[in-house]
Amino acid sequence: MVQEKVRVSTRTLRWRCVESRKDSKRLFYGRFILSPLMNGQAETIGIAMRRALLGEMEGTSITRAKSEKIPHEYSTIMGIQESIHEILINLKEIVLRSNLYGIQDASICIKGPGYVTAQDLILPPSVEIIDNTQHIAILTEPVDFCIGLQIERYRGYHKKTTNNLQDGSFPIDAIFMPVRNTNYSIQSYGNGSQKDEILFLEIWTNGSLTPKEALHGASRNLIDLFIPFLHGEEENLHFENDPYKINLTPFTFHNRFTKLKKNKKEIALKYIFIDQLELTPKTYNCLKRYNIHTLLDLLTKSQEELMKMEHFRSEDLKHILNILEKRNFAISFPNEPL
Repeated sequence: MVQEKVRVSTRTLRWRCVESRKDSKRLFYGRFILSPLMNGQAETIGIAMRRALLGEMEGTSITRAKSEKIPHEYSTIMGIQESIHEILINLKEIVLRSNLYGIQDASICIKGPGYVTAQDLILPPSVEIIDNTQHIAILTEPVDFCIGLQIERYRGYHKKTTNNLQDGSFPIDAIFMPVRNTNYSIQSYGNGSQKDEILFLEIWTNGSLTPKEALHGASRNLIDLFIPFLHGEEENLHFENDPYKINLTPFTFHNRFTKLKKNKKEIALKYIFIDQLELTPKTYNCLKRYNIHTLLDLLTKSQEELMKMEHFRSEDLKHILNILEKRNFAISFPNEPL
């Protein structure tokens, strides 16, 4: 039997922020370094972090405006200096911050003359305006300017979809990208084949989060994406035609899920996220707030623990049980009424 010699790195990687500044309410900058890295590692990390920062970070944006008094997007209204199209572009640029998912309603209702800015937005308590001075419109006459808005949290860039607009609803291109730009560079040092590297990472954000928060968030997202590859035995599981169909030992939320923990199927449950369960926004946000991200996280909770969560009600528990039953999980419902 031939034994391979495995080289194990004993070096300790360290990162630190070397520069941080706030250029404006909507432009934060941070510069970070990570070292010491072996030859080639800085490029690997730099590429992955850049893609995660630009493509995986979530943001909050206005996605729709609605007013039955507006005939079409390119119309003009007497007493308002901008066209509706220009107002929609201004709404698109509004920078918001929120940790809640799902569609949330907002509005603007103001009487002219005067300037309409982000400060005039009527928002739910969970949504925060980053820059109250962002321009929306100028009212030149005493007209009523009232429109309804929809706010969503997602990632990436979503181009508006066309519709007939007969209901006075106007979709808005949504920029769910809190990281405006990122760049990395590499510095090598050392002699011969023993060269080490330092990774320099620059991050610009829109003010809804700091560069440090963006760095932490992107790192967590990358870790979540790579975790499945750590479990080689996962490829031996057979889910037939439905990846969500797993025959589980019957249980209720009163039990602690102990038998299933001893089974390999626990591994599979780690990769079924609650996003896939079609929960209501209220239930989903409540679970996420208590760090319940996967089906395994959910099933390890007892009914008593769930009911102790803030804003969680008995109807939420019934809703979860109904969804799990529809997904063909073997669920035994509690005998006593909820």
